[in-house]
Amino acid sequence: MVSSTVHAGARLDRLPTSRFHRRILWLIGGGMFLDSFDIYLAGGVLGALTRSGWSSMTLNAAFLSSTFIGMLIGAFTAGILGDAKGRKFTYQFNLAIFGLASLAGAFAPNMTWLIVCRFFMGLGLGAEIVVGYGSIGEFIPPAVRGRWSAYLSLITNSALFFSTFLGYLLIPAIGWRAMFALVGVGAMIVWLLRKKMPESPRWLESKGRLDEADAILKNIEAETAEGRELPPIVEPAGTPIRATTLGTTLGSLFRPPLLRRTVLAVTIQIAINVVIYGFIVWVPTFLMKQGLGVASSLGYSTLMSLGGPAGALIGVLIADRIGRKNGLIGIAVLAAIVGWLYGNSSSVGMATLLGFTLFTLTYLMVALGIATYIPELFATENRMRANGIAGSAGRLSGIVAPQLVVLMYVSGGIKDVLSIISGALVLMVAVLVIFGVETNRRSLEEIAAVSDVESLHQPAAELPGN
Repeated sequence: MVSSTVHAGARLDRLPTSRFHRRILWLIGGGMFLDSFDIYLAGGVLGALTRSGWSSMTLNAAFLSSTFIGMLIGAFTAGILGDAKGRKFTYQFNLAIFGLASLAGAFAPNMTWLIVCRFFMGLGLGAEIVVGYGSIGEFIPPAVRGRWSAYLSLITNSALFFSTFLGYLLIPAIGWRAMFALVGVGAMIVWLLRKKMPESPRWLESKGRLDEADAILKNIEAETAEGRELPPIVEPAGTPIRATTLGTTLGSLFRPPLLRRTVLAVTIQIAINVVIYGFIVWVPTFLMKQGLGVASSLGYSTLMSLGGPAGALIGVLIADRIGRKNGLIGIAVLAAIVGWLYGNSSSVGMATLLGFTLFTLTYLMVALGIATYIPELFATENRMRANGIAGSAGRLSGIVAPQLVVLMYVSGGIKDVLSIISGALVLMVAVLVIFGVETNRRSLEEIAAVSDVESLHQPAAELPGN
């Protein structure tokens, strides 16, 4: 009888981390870094465009909304393509789209054309996030999966600092167009480097392409072993129940038992995106509306943006120690409190300190929630679709948040804006308490195989570290 499996999950999970894993991290991380850079350059660019009279608060909101409409479509499409055509095809396709659109944006003759270019940038940006965070965990052993996903988040969100810092240096000196040009050229370079990145063996196995999966696995094993004996293959507990028991179609994500996981993933995405796109990308504009010049506002924003890599770095240190569910609950509560304090701060110095803290907590939630937790909740066969659905919900909140910011800022100032953010975080805490399950230090196959009322509520068995 011909075997119907190559044990891709078990073979990958028993490998010690090695040069192969580091290469995968940097190949995925390169595209994710540029993706994040492209998203966050909006704050500095829009602030400068407003100051020069090229744009207005209304046009700025349209720019941000066009970004998120594109990201919404891109995230959903990437989820479908990622599960149907593979991880590699999808991340190369979307990287090319946002790279070429960024180059076009550098030559936009007016704000209307820039908004159109930004929509096409958004198509690629939304897809990159879905596939990047969804793919990394398929290669990493469960004992350190949280740490390596947080590494990817660290690489990705370090772009927040570099984007604001380069904006601080370049925008006042040579203009905003250089920001888009940098991203476009960088994306094309990464696209060439990633052509040699392997497809996910887990995905190939799920499609019955066993010979291809086995060939890639043998190459990975040989590179990792470097002549040494590898640990034995051990199938994790729970895998006798096939992942297909829980459903692997798009529709199954909206029916029990997967519905609760979908609700959980969607809520996490919405809450975190409300914080990012309802506050963080608006910081330079808020400061300029308070009377600071372009250079000063970008300088303070740069200091706050150091919280991006700081939050991801904390995620590296704690992701596999405190778990995903309880960690997200505690961090969200702290972020809601800090958001309220920021809205009531009375000096630029205090606002900068609280802003840095809120940046840090936000990107710690990204590391634990978006980068790690959401992709873990679903089986290989529908991991990208689920990630795409959750990402699309996050993008919807990104479309709505800028419009709400304009309305709330006009009516009540920064305090009213921060009240929306705190409310979204409180909602996330409530949903985590009700529907949250623990995935820490478990194989992806085990997580997919068991029901939410079974062992996912119990602590995982201690696994050897890597």
